[in-house]
Amino acid sequence: MGLYSMAYRTAQVSAGACIAFSALCSMASGVALAQSPPAPTKPATAATRAANQKLLQQLPFADRRDFDDATRGLVDRPATLTIRDPNGKIVWNLEPYRQFITPDAPAPDTVNPSLWRNAQLNLQYGLFRVTDDIYQVRGYDLANISFIRGKTGWIVFDPLQSAETAKAAYDLVTKNLGKLPVVAVVYSHSHVDHYGGVRGIVDEADVKAGKVKIFAPEGFLEHAISENVIAGNAMSRRAVFMYGTLLPRNAQGGVNAGLGQTTSQGTVTLIPPTDTIAKSGETVTVDGVTMVFQLTPGTEAPAEMNTWFPQWNALWMAENTTNTMHNILTLRGAQVRDAQRWASYLDETIGLWGDKATVKFQSHHWPKWGNAEVLDYLRKQRDVYKYLHDQSVNLMNHGETGPEIAEEIALPPELENNWPTRGYYGTLRHNSRAVYQRYMGWYDGNPANLNPLTPVEVAKKYVEYMGGSGAMVSRARKDFDAGNYRWVAEAMKQAVFAEPDNTQAKALLADAFEQMGYQAESGPWRSVYLQGAFELRNGVPNFKTAGAASADVIRAMPPEMLFDYLSVRLNGPRAAGKKLALNFDFSDLGKVYGVRVENGVMNHGGAVQRPDATLKLPKATLDTIQLGQTTMEKAIASGDASISGDPAALKQFMSLLDSFPFWFNIVTP
Repeated sequence: MGLYSMAYRTAQVSAGACIAFSALCSMASGVALAQSPPAPTKPATAATRAANQKLLQQLPFADRRDFDDATRGLVDRPATLTIRDPNGKIVWNLEPYRQFITPDAPAPDTVNPSLWRNAQLNLQYGLFRVTDDIYQVRGYDLANISFIRGKTGWIVFDPLQSAETAKAAYDLVTKNLGKLPVVAVVYSHSHVDHYGGVRGIVDEADVKAGKVKIFAPEGFLEHAISENVIAGNAMSRRAVFMYGTLLPRNAQGGVNAGLGQTTSQGTVTLIPPTDTIAKSGETVTVDGVTMVFQLTPGTEAPAEMNTWFPQWNALWMAENTTNTMHNILTLRGAQVRDAQRWASYLDETIGLWGDKATVKFQSHHWPKWGNAEVLDYLRKQRDVYKYLHDQSVNLMNHGETGPEIAEEIALPPELENNWPTRGYYGTLRHNSRAVYQRYMGWYDGNPANLNPLTPVEVAKKYVEYMGGSGAMVSRARKDFDAGNYRWVAEAMKQAVFAEPDNTQAKALLADAFEQMGYQAESGPWRSVYLQGAFELRNGVPNFKTAGAASADVIRAMPPEMLFDYLSVRLNGPRAAGKKLALNFDFSDLGKVYGVRVENGVMNHGGAVQRPDATLKLPKATLDTIQLGQTTMEKAIASGDASISGDPAALKQFMSLLDSFPFWFNIVTP
């Protein structure tokens, strides 16, 4: 998420996270205020060097087939890759990574060698030929963009996250393969890095004129808009940790994100689909290219689909298989995914096309060629999720809790030593706990954990019982020297939450996090630990973020979703004892929405019969207010909006809505 040569730089958080009625709070990206230089990082300890060296002996590093696949079919790559927006702002930059991650260099002491290998592979960027008439541009964003040549133009799969990176990829294709129009776009699923760059390759006027079709799975638009809205502020803050947003790009900082190097920071766009795929097996022919779709809802995304190309025996796997174990629960927070269902859809894929596929490609990482190789790959991808699910539930039914399952579960050797099922993004440890959470929830059955004290209250008692923070720090230093970093983190967490200004405890906790990050095989785990260390040493950032959620997302958001979000923003204690009834009359939609505040909650539905006030305005005007392009006062003054009834009722309603702080504390209380 972003590229930074120093710790404080532009911060990008997820679009759609902070929808508000009066305006959007700052979110999409912003420029950091001046800050002091960040505290220096520390080298790897002997224990970390030994742990990383041990992994070198355990895994089949002599197997270089992935490097052959990642470089196969290279058509062209620019000598350097830095992409800027029209104002000159860098939105994508591989160069800081390429300065220290080189193809044949051994892993530094401060980087897990398996993660280093993944980063070396992800830095194979450029235009690649997958098979006849199928090309990919890789390394231009977190995801890949794929171009399938038809009779007259391109069918584009997953146009990246930003319009600028998608355009740059299209330009590279045009330079090498000739100028052809885009005749269709396929969104494989509802995550932003797979649709956000669409305006970089398509003019919406051509879509409306029927010159360009846009295909997406059923439920795409709803999930593309809604994801991250309700809990978006908290998710976005945690995404700073998951992607190491403020980390420098070097061997002591951000190395990669597992799925790719990072995410771009450009203009996120969205053009709604023209054609929805509603059932598996649906076959569509566009510009001479036949596509057979397999819907896979509730797997890696709530709306997702694979695609079969019978002309080439080519299988597009969307993000249902990548060259890593994926997340069952993403560390930024989300609803738990269904590992069993995921495995069952992969089994269905194998049954449909496993005996025919001669090439498999997807929206992240590099392809796989040869039927035997593709089939083996698909079976192991299926089985890693099946094993994860079944053995987590097995241990759960033996009475083990989430942390106990995570400590005990281990993959069989045939999956453990298989590079495409290693935990570069998801991990066996946190995914197994997610399976437990899906079935059992947060409560582990122990009465002591039914109504626990808050972390601060617990911490103060721990410090008291352990003889004070001085004694704790002294003992923890010995454990640190012995390489017991997980325990040091547990103990020093208590000291920091009991005494937030205890510089010794914070420094030792940061040191433990740092070594845990250096040992982490997962890109997100590394980022989480190193971002935690960064904030303990430098404090919680408080610079402003500027900008707003994607204008396309705002315009596509239905009023019902906005009112759902306003319900979350309502401050219940402050609203207690108050009764309000309001109507929102959207003149361009020809529909009136009623809002009632009573019993400390907000409900919305059809028009209220006797409202305290009615706000009348076009939805388009509300969009401009949300985007910060105007204010409610200006809209009323210009006649674009009007209030009938008691204006004070609307003002009171607005006073009951909370604004959420983005930079809330995580590693300190």
